[in-house]
Amino acid sequence: MIELTGIPVLETERLVLRAPAPKDEADYVAFFTSDRAKYVGGTPSPIKAFQAFALEVGHWAIRGFGMWAVTQRGDDTALGYVGCWRPGGWPENELGWMLWDQAEGKGFAQEAAVAARDYAYGTLGWTTAVSYIDRPNKRSIALAERIGCLRDRSAATPEDDDCLVYRHPRPEDL
Repeated sequence: MIELTGIPVLETERLVLRAPAPKDEADYVAFFTSDRAKYVGGTPSPIKAFQAFALEVGHWAIRGFGMWAVTQRGDDTALGYVGCWRPGGWPENELGWMLWDQAEGKGFAQEAAVAARDYAYGTLGWTTAVSYIDRPNKRSIALAERIGCLRDRSAATPEDDDCLVYRHPRPEDL
């Protein structure tokens, strides 16, 4: 197995954001084939879920940034993925998040999303970022609003998706 190297590790008060790893595959596929993933392109097909996992890994190699596996300090088990995202067809750089069942409701997504945004602005030099959110995903909308995002009705969506676009505050406004 090949381990990804050169991917920065981000640390917050309670979390470590690390590179995607082969040991995350089973939990990622389980999430992506569950109803919980309906708002992030989930699929009932384990093959397509594995392809989505491979995209997480490949995105780092192609773009030089991507989604980190979110873990609690002292436990390397992935609780979900959060990070910087721009696959083909995305009109803008995105900050995205998806956490597994056991991590929901603990503030982990917010803590990880803010760390990823700080990295995107401070290290990658992004001057803006959006989050594309499925219309019925109330929890994601609430998170976006908690971290200062405002709905941008004029922004383009990926491949004419009918999602909502939430714009993050500019670096100078944080």
